[in-house]
Amino acid sequence: MQTPGSSPLCNQPPPAGPLAEHSRFYQRLQRRYASDLVLLPPGAPVLATMVQAYDALRARGCDTGTALRVLRQLVMERLIELDCDAHAPLGDITRAVTELAELALDRACSHARHELDERHGAPRGSEGQPVSLWIIGMGKLGARELNVSSDIDLIYVYEHDGDTTGAPDGRGRISNHEYFARAVKAIYSLVGDTTEHGFVFRVDLALRPNGNSGPSAVSLSALEEYLQVQGREWERFAWLKSRVVAPSDSIGSPGVQALRGVVLPFVFRRYLDYSVFDALRSLHRQIRDHAAKRSAGHPERANDVKLSRGGIREIEFTVQLLQVVRGGQFPELRRRPTLDALQRLARAGLMPQETADALAQAYIFLRRVEHRIQYLDDQQTHVLPTRDDDLAWIAHTMGYADCCAFLHQLDAHRELVAQEFDTLLGGPEKKQCNGGGCGGPRAVTQPPPELEALLEQLPPGFRERVAEWRKNPRVEGLRDEARARLFRLVQRTALWLKEGRVTEEATLRLVNWLEPLMRRESYLALLLERPSVHEQLLHLLGAARWPARYLLQHPGVIDELVGDSLLAERFEVADFERELTVRLASLQSTGEDDDETLLNLLRRAQHAETFRTLARDVERRITVEQVADDLSALADSVLRITAQWCWSRLKTRHRDSPQFAIIGYGKLGGKELGYGSDLDIVFVFDDDDERAPEVYAAFVRKLINWLTVKTGEGDLYEIDTALRPNGSSGLLVTSFDAYANYQQRRGSNTAWTWEHQAMTRARFVMGTEALRARFDTVREAVITSERDPQALREEIVTMRERVRSAHPVQSGMFEVKHSPGGMVDAEFALQYLVLSQSAAHPELRANLGNIALLERAEQVGLLPPGVGHAAANAYRELRRVQHRARLDEAPTQVAPPALQAERDAVLALWGAVFGR
Repeated sequence: MQTPGSSPLCNQPPPAGPLAEHSRFYQRLQRRYASDLVLLPPGAPVLATMVQAYDALRARGCDTGTALRVLRQLVMERLIELDCDAHAPLGDITRAVTELAELALDRACSHARHELDERHGAPRGSEGQPVSLWIIGMGKLGARELNVSSDIDLIYVYEHDGDTTGAPDGRGRISNHEYFARAVKAIYSLVGDTTEHGFVFRVDLALRPNGNSGPSAVSLSALEEYLQVQGREWERFAWLKSRVVAPSDSIGSPGVQALRGVVLPFVFRRYLDYSVFDALRSLHRQIRDHAAKRSAGHPERANDVKLSRGGIREIEFTVQLLQVVRGGQFPELRRRPTLDALQRLARAGLMPQETADALAQAYIFLRRVEHRIQYLDDQQTHVLPTRDDDLAWIAHTMGYADCCAFLHQLDAHRELVAQEFDTLLGGPEKKQCNGGGCGGPRAVTQPPPELEALLEQLPPGFRERVAEWRKNPRVEGLRDEARARLFRLVQRTALWLKEGRVTEEATLRLVNWLEPLMRRESYLALLLERPSVHEQLLHLLGAARWPARYLLQHPGVIDELVGDSLLAERFEVADFERELTVRLASLQSTGEDDDETLLNLLRRAQHAETFRTLARDVERRITVEQVADDLSALADSVLRITAQWCWSRLKTRHRDSPQFAIIGYGKLGGKELGYGSDLDIVFVFDDDDERAPEVYAAFVRKLINWLTVKTGEGDLYEIDTALRPNGSSGLLVTSFDAYANYQQRRGSNTAWTWEHQAMTRARFVMGTEALRARFDTVREAVITSERDPQALREEIVTMRERVRSAHPVQSGMFEVKHSPGGMVDAEFALQYLVLSQSAAHPELRANLGNIALLERAEQVGLLPPGVGHAAANAYRELRRVQHRARLDEAPTQVAPPALQAERDAVLALWGAVFGR
């Protein structure tokens, strides 16, 4: 970057006296308003002290407009001193300017409406209700980060159409539309007109619906229709920082909440939204082109700290782009102030913390430079001065001994900003990634061909499948821009297929995946913007049938392919639950925490984590046992979070925390969950309140509904409660005492042996610590109970035969789970050992899983040497084979001699335990 000045010219001595006095604007203020400066109390101006000074000016006889203008000059004089000589934090400066704007607009609005009401009466809606006017601050005003010579971007919205009531004499009645148009003019004259005391703020209404050709004030209904029908992508960035700034008594009203309900769905989309990239590129290109034209023949204008490469605007665009892309799913990212949003992005993992910190430092530096440029002559400029003394003054007020050091630091900040921005949007220096998998630019830049021309470029099998689009109404109904994206994706896919980077099976599955999703243009945009995501998606689609089916059922999970953390880490319970807690708090703060939103939030989070595990599994980054551990830990977390949320929203609850627990059985209890596994669970409570049975029954019904109901995001789990006391004929939720008596065979209603077999794999999933301890005691009592070994052996063998007869296997084939020598044999043999021997051998009591317990059974001498170890290894391999087959939706039956060694090992275990 080129900057003005050279070393000899930059070595200017620091100005004598207070640094603020070099500002020509400051000098004018000192001369003109010397007698008024005492009206503003000492210290940084805040709303209260500005109101005090304004009231004093009014008491002196100043009218509203004059008082506001003089107040502005007093505030500016104070800010120059604080900034340049006292090195006040940036936040103190921008907050003061923002609060000045809010005060000015509030007083101007009140004054204008009072005069209009006297002439025309108050505006009323169709049902005679009062009508509010909202002044919406956009950009830096909305974000509370105005600069010291900023204009203010405003949009005026009124609540209802209708007419005014007319003056007391019955005359002067006008439409609300005309009334508020006149209000806008009156407010402008009080704030924006230049008088002998200058102006308060320059006002810009160009961001209103239909821009400068649109009405100066619009009704809420007209705004809603505009945003839904005509709102453009770049306007989403403008509305991102929108905020009602005046009148002060309307902020937080129900009407303002309704306004927010109109704006939020326009700015933030439900799914990851990469369609905004092109819009931001176009907007940024226009700004750069405009800056280039302005600087043509004036090289000094290229040093614009706001609009030039690496300037303030590129930091803002970087932040806003990530907010708009992700903010629909992550409400905590919806922060208006740039510095706050940067830290939120880092905490969400969307930007490295060091990058966020570096951009924050650059932003503060550039904003402070911007202020000093404007302090010189109170001009709305962002271009470094060409006078050497002015440049030296800026350097000294920034804490640099000379302007060479200052310019060096300026260059460093701008270069960092430019590199981060270009990386995000795909700058020209990244073109070497175009054919590859980097996360920057799109791979295909030439115009896409029409379908027939596209087909000529495709390999035969892929061509035949894409040719079916000739008569596909979804393809025909696409907008031109979306169709272009679709065809570019096909071109890139065909290129990778020819290069051998992806398989034909993957390309065909991609077409199957795309067809039902074509109307969700954000997915097309994401794949086009991120070649790495496109390639990874193809790899997962080609890996096996089940991942392809899962991606088709839950397409939103491809969001997880963005970034580098997908394969790097395993599931972390604390991180998962913390993120959901943060998300809930964000939704509560915006009033969006209705049941449907929370149901979808839970489903998106669970699907995303399942997909992450699936991706690591397909890539062989984790073992089958680790897959089961992670899926089981995920289910535990979902049950905990869902139970917490359901209880908090249960109208009949009688205490803050439920005295309640969930017991997991089967695969959940044994931590052996697979993809799509049901959850075998039993609900118990320990609460003496007379209302408890009714309350917990309602709670469990609500909990099961939250877990199983299908929403637009799908469902969570199928719940099986058949293992509760008395099975399907028993109560849905049982008191713990009744559960304990049933399991321990106290009374006339007791558990069967097969239920005790299930208890060997039972596990406390969630609930109070007191119930955890009681459950562990009951489980240990059940599995260590004295039993007749021979009777137990016969019961378990009989149950094994029943299970086998219910799962016939093709003659001559070996089914890894149900055939003799399969997984069920190993499980039943182990269950017998636990129930018959754990009283004498405490090593068998813990629910450690089949593999670990088989090893322990051999170690304590219950199995011949080598039998337990061999069976454990065989069980592990049978699980692996079953898992891989299910991933590809293939049969789990194999023809011998495949898996013969594993079968023999399990049969040896069976013989050692049962003697047959």
